[in-house]
Amino acid sequence: MYVLYTAEPALVVDRQGLSLHQYADDTQVYISTLADDAEAAVQRLSAYLVDIKAWLKARQFRLNPTKTQVMWLGSPQQLAKVNVSEVPVASGRINVSETERNLSIIIDSQLTLSAQVSAVCRSGYYQLRQLRPLVRSMSSDAIKTLVQAFISCHFSTASPTV
Repeated sequence: MYVLYTAEPALVVDRQGLSLHQYADDTQVYISTLADDAEAAVQRLSAYLVDIKAWLKARQFRLNPTKTQVMWLGSPQQLAKVNVSEVPVASGRINVSETERNLSIIIDSQLTLSAQVSAVCRSGYYQLRQLRPLVRSMSSDAIKTLVQAFISCHFSTASPTV
């Protein structure tokens, strides 16, 4: 059944000239365009959303606009040329975001990963502060082992605890 419900939306994506990436129950639709053609890209994306909403409705599903995100990716110079700040979806609008979480990684519009680094550091400092009461009664070697274990464990996982 999963294949039946994931194969057909790919055809809808193809009809609109968009690209698709799917992972488990997450679908990402994207388009590569020049900054000057942003309006046309938004129109194609909006047409896709109308088509997919009709497809979902025919199967008694619904599009969840609160889980639908839009982001422009590019250099600061290219992003400055794009003056589209929202995309029409069904009966509402979606604001364009500067950052989004994708598979537990925070991606920003310039692909600098600065938001991801900040989140990991913030989480690390929080976790280290939680250890403070414990370390007062520990030896120096035990503290070093604890911190090394924490750092190894924390940075070996892809998803930060925020």
